[in-house]
Amino acid sequence: MSEYSISEFVKKTAQDDAESDPFELENPYMLELNLDGRVWTKVGTMVAYTGDVTFIREKMLEHGMKKMLKRMATSESSAMMKAEGKGRVYVADQGKKIQILRLDDETIYVNGNDLLAMEDGLDWDVTLMRRVAGMLAGGLFNIRVSGKGMVAITSHYDPLALHVTPDKPLFTDPNATVAWSGSLQPEVVTNVTFRTLVGRGSGEAIQLAFRGTGWVVIQPYEEVYMAATS
Repeated sequence: MSEYSISEFVKKTAQDDAESDPFELENPYMLELNLDGRVWTKVGTMVAYTGDVTFIREKMLEHGMKKMLKRMATSESSAMMKAEGKGRVYVADQGKKIQILRLDDETIYVNGNDLLAMEDGLDWDVTLMRRVAGMLAGGLFNIRVSGKGMVAITSHYDPLALHVTPDKPLFTDPNATVAWSGSLQPEVVTNVTFRTLVGRGSGEAIQLAFRGTGWVVIQPYEEVYMAATS
């Protein structure tokens, strides 16, 4: 049947040449970057590109000593690289679903492993929650992104956004927490007893407590992150 022909397959899966925004979703798992300058992407996520593009891994001192020290304490999987030039770059991260967010002088926090790409003009910094360093490898680290521009984040399966209000705090599993609004500052809370530690990992014994007004994005998956070894 013609619907199963090679030409029909290529037609259905071909990119949209009319796309012009800096960030475009080719499908839920593939992000197209229409590059004319510089964009930051997660190391190891480029799957294809066209045009005159170079890729340069983020240098340790590129953003100053303070950020370098924070980076050394975070997961290797959060490292970023620059895509520079003019062309189209396609990025994906292990089949995870991609969401594009356009910031308009706003701030969001993203789990360090779930930041896929961001425009060059955005301001960012690494935030660490060291209280649980002995319970979760490398502690908890997140990326604060603020300003005007586009950000792409990832999640395993479909994400869910939950509202936080002063009378309704939210508690989440750190490994299932993807992102949250800049108005929230989570607190690490523990509920560790002898029973919860015997024969199992920390699991739900560690939570993030969100209080105030804002939103939190979670995923239906508990992702385990590897700490940096250097």
